[in-house]
Amino acid sequence: MASNLALLVLGAAIAPVPTLAEFEAVLAAHDSATQALGVWCAARRIADPPAIRAHPARSERMKPPRSWLREMRLTRTEHLALRHVRLSCGKATLSIAWNWYVPERLTGEMNRLLAETDTPFGRVAAPLHFRREPLETFAGAAKPCPAGTISTHRARLRLPDGRPLAMLVECYTSANLGRGN
Repeated sequence: MASNLALLVLGAAIAPVPTLAEFEAVLAAHDSATQALGVWCAARRIADPPAIRAHPARSERMKPPRSWLREMRLTRTEHLALRHVRLSCGKATLSIAWNWYVPERLTGEMNRLLAETDTPFGRVAAPLHFRREPLETFAGAAKPCPAGTISTHRARLRLPDGRPLAMLVECYTSANLGRGN
């Protein structure tokens, strides 16, 4: 009887294996992937504390699709900047992301934080109250995501006045489902 009780308590303490559908639901519930990954990291106890950090990723300079350049509606005094990062929680890389954004639509302090710290774009730009618009989602890896990607997202971040702030390609890793880094 005591061993059955111990097994019952042990079984209750082990969280079920997360599913891709659960992960996608958390992403869909937030305008910021940074915020969603923070919620996911905390719920899955991936690291303590569940802080999301942005680490520069090494890659060749990639250009956004031509259609995205038109969609960004740049003025003559604006340009696109690229931030290519690995978003991590503790030692686990949860996402590899390409973020083309318009620095002139951010404050000077926001641009400084992006250039000088490991603070994710979503946290830096949160005071602008952007909203996320999903464009495409693919199960697994789609260009330019690496092997081991469980889900690829393409999205746009839009400011409250309707102007686009950023265009994103996000490659979510198997670490989100507890399958390594």
